[in-house]
Amino acid sequence: MGWENEFPQTDALIYLNHAAVSPWPQCTQQAVTAFARENVIKGAADYPGWLKVEQQLRQRLQRLINAPSTDDIALQKNTSEALSVIAYGLDWQAGDNVVISNQEFPSNRIVWESLARFGVEVRVANLDAESDPEQKLIDQLNPKTRLLSVSSVQYASGLKMDCAKLGTACRERGVLFCLDAIQSIGAQRFDVQAYQADFVVADGHKWMLGPEGLALFYSTPAARNKLLLNEFGWHMVKHRGKYDRLEWEPIDNAQRFECGSPNMLGAYALNASLSLLEEVGMAQVERFIDEHVSYLIEQLSARPDIKVISPKDPARRAGIVTFKHRAISSPQLHEQLMANQVICAHRGGGIRFSPHFYTPREKLDSALALLD
Repeated sequence: MGWENEFPQTDALIYLNHAAVSPWPQCTQQAVTAFARENVIKGAADYPGWLKVEQQLRQRLQRLINAPSTDDIALQKNTSEALSVIAYGLDWQAGDNVVISNQEFPSNRIVWESLARFGVEVRVANLDAESDPEQKLIDQLNPKTRLLSVSSVQYASGLKMDCAKLGTACRERGVLFCLDAIQSIGAQRFDVQAYQADFVVADGHKWMLGPEGLALFYSTPAARNKLLLNEFGWHMVKHRGKYDRLEWEPIDNAQRFECGSPNMLGAYALNASLSLLEEVGMAQVERFIDEHVSYLIEQLSARPDIKVISPKDPARRAGIVTFKHRAISSPQLHEQLMANQVICAHRGGGIRFSPHFYTPREKLDSALALLD
């Protein structure tokens, strides 16, 4: 079956909300259905086979972000949990600071603000002006900065960051570099090594086309060795499976952050979704999304009643197009679009469209026609 048949959505539905929660492809439904049936018929009789699927998922994630090894890949419940592992793993000293931007999703703001109890300052760079947003972040770094945490693509504006520039600046200053890549991975090619990222976190339910409840947490060996462990269990130890052994120590790789039983159902689902992205190829996925976004920006910019909020520079955008109507309030317009089965979001004071690679052009035209 070709990928064109993987998304049999109803004719009336116009799904432009992949930056929130994506529909599953059919291959993912089939994988979950087969796994559920196996559980019904024979339970965990083939648990070793389940572990092979989980390892296959780690391999797919490794390739997707160009990680050096699957040892660098941990599976967490969500982005917030992974960020909390970082925030509460570092040995903070009063007066330390974290640098973020003013456009971050709450996940990448609240966790750092919660460190105020330890005397940690959160320094916020204003990215609202389009000129050189990376330099605005870099300018906030000082000798007390322990970590820079920023979204690779901002969830509301769609602003894409120059991650390589930020990574270089952090490396030169001895600052840890954390990327919330939930709006990048699965939408564009991503390279943790080129970005020199110490940590990368991303849920699987957006551009990776997977389920909620399973997230990628990447860390370099040097960076994860800086993190104190705050969760413990049978799954994160070096001699896993030797249940009678009284002595224990954390495993050397990133699985030290996985304290208990895995989300095996989620692993089957996300593994299937990523298999589709691999089949299509991330270069082609990125090209299709860019074509959709370029088309939307061109068409929206031609309408006098529309103001495009998202960057128009191709180097500064990913899969998000946010805009305002000059005569209709964004909440009202969102309500009207949703009532017409245009599934989108009200974000950043405007309407956010986020098509994926498979979105038909005629669906975009139908959504645009409603704006007229």
